[in-house]
Amino acid sequence: MVISSKDKDVLEKGKPSVEREGAGVSRPKPGLADYLAGEAADFQSNLSPYLPQELIGGSVPYISGTEEEAVWNAASQACGTEKVHYTYKVEDDRCWYLACPSASMASNPTSWCPLAAALPGNSEYWDRETVYIYEQEGLASALRWDPDTGRMQVFLGASRTLLPRIQSMDANFVTINAEVADIVPWRNRQLMTEKLSRATARVLVLFGIGVNILLLLFLAFQYVLTNTIQDDLVEVEKQTQDATNDLMLKAYQALQSDTIKHMAQIQSLLTDLKKIDGTLVKYEVSGPNKPAEWEALVPQAFSGSNIGGKRVEVIPVKEKDGRVRIKGRI
Repeated sequence: MVISSKDKDVLEKGKPSVEREGAGVSRPKPGLADYLAGEAADFQSNLSPYLPQELIGGSVPYISGTEEEAVWNAASQACGTEKVHYTYKVEDDRCWYLACPSASMASNPTSWCPLAAALPGNSEYWDRETVYIYEQEGLASALRWDPDTGRMQVFLGASRTLLPRIQSMDANFVTINAEVADIVPWRNRQLMTEKLSRATARVLVLFGIGVNILLLLFLAFQYVLTNTIQDDLVEVEKQTQDATNDLMLKAYQALQSDTIKHMAQIQSLLTDLKKIDGTLVKYEVSGPNKPAEWEALVPQAFSGSNIGGKRVEVIPVKEKDGRVRIKGRI
C-alpha cells in the first residue's frame, strides 16, 4: 500500500492537518430543539465510532433550502426505506452524503461513522485523488472518487478481501483516525420530527403555564386594586355625605333666614304708612340678625311718634312734593 506524505502526518502526529493542530476533537452540541424539548441534559456528545454494514454514499445537486429533503429522498430510494440515518456536507454546489438504514443502527444508536469525516469540507478530507480508509473489527470501508466520472464511491467489506483490492489502486491513501477526527453525527428525519413535536408540545405547555401565571398575577393585582378603590370609594362616599349634610344644613338655614320676617315687617310698614298716606322709599338690611333701616315720605301733618310699633325719627327736610321724610329701625 502506498502511503502519502499526508498520511504520514496523520500517523506520526495523530492529526490530519496542520490547521487542526491543538484544536482538539469537535463534538456535537445540543441544538435549539434539544433545549426546547428539555433534552439538552440527555444529549449524547460522546459518540462512539461504528461502521454500519449497509453503508451507501453519493451526491445530489445542491439547491439552497432543499438540501435536507434532497439527501433524504436520495438515501431513502437507495436504502429502500424512509427510515434512514444520513449525514451530508455541501461542497462545490453538491451535497455529498453517506446513509444507511436505521435498522442497521439498532445495536449502536449513539454512534457515528468515521468515514463521514472524509466527506468534502470535513476534518479528514484532503482532495478527491485520495482514498480514505477506515477499518474496525475485521470490517473495512473505503471512500474514493472515480477519476473518470468524478462520482463518489463507497466500498464496504471484510478487511481481508477489501484492503488488498483497495491497495491495488494507483492512489494515495489516508487512514482515518477516529480518535482525532471531528465527530460527524448522524441525522434522522423521523427522530428530528418527533423531537420537534416534543419541543412544540413542551413550549405550548410552558406557554400555557406562563399565561396562567400572568393571569393569576393580573387577578391578584385586580383584587388588590379593587380593595384599594373600595377604600377610596368609602372615603369619597363619606366626603359626599358630609357635603350633602352641609348643603342641607345651609339650605335649612336659608329657609330659616330673616327673609320671611323682613317681608312681614315690610308688609306691616306698608299697612301703617297707608293709613297716614305715606310712601315707603327705602328698606335696607345691613346683615343677618341686625335691625333693618327704613325711610318713608309722609305728609307734613304727621305727628305720630312710631310706626310699626317702633319709634321713628322725623328728618326736617321737605321733599319736592311737600312731604317730609321719616326714618326708623325695625
